[in-house]
Amino acid sequence: MADHDDLDVNAFTTAIENFNRFYIRLPALEKLSFTTLSVLDTLAFGGAMRLTDLTRTEQISQPGITQLVTRLERDGLVERRPDPSDGRAVLVHITDAGRQIGRSRHDDRTRHLDPLIAQLTPEERQAIAGALPALARLAELGRAQNRSHR
Repeated sequence: MADHDDLDVNAFTTAIENFNRFYIRLPALEKLSFTTLSVLDTLAFGGAMRLTDLTRTEQISQPGITQLVTRLERDGLVERRPDPSDGRAVLVHITDAGRQIGRSRHDDRTRHLDPLIAQLTPEERQAIAGALPALARLAELGRAQNRSHR
């Protein structure tokens, strides 16, 4: 592991894990499993994908992803369409209803975080605001790395 004098990566990892533990459990109007939400998020931000690619990004078995996509398709949250580059394959696309779930979760989380953020000091809010560009860039680097491993 590289030495970064200006950032303790272990402490950063711990802070992100602690925040994620809280964040993913925020109450939401849409009561869906973490895996369902993850698949919808992957499709919303990554675009249409083959089932085999979803097994890698979601880290679940081929039968598991097939069963989940079948259920999501039945619920109108995704749809399968032929892959224009390979007529034998299909791509899974998110529908408008699937995208709405993501927007609803975002709105729910914003509503729950707002009063908590109001309890932070102005300095703490400034520190978070100052970190946003770096966190966005880190997420972008992670997405690019994941795409290159497909």
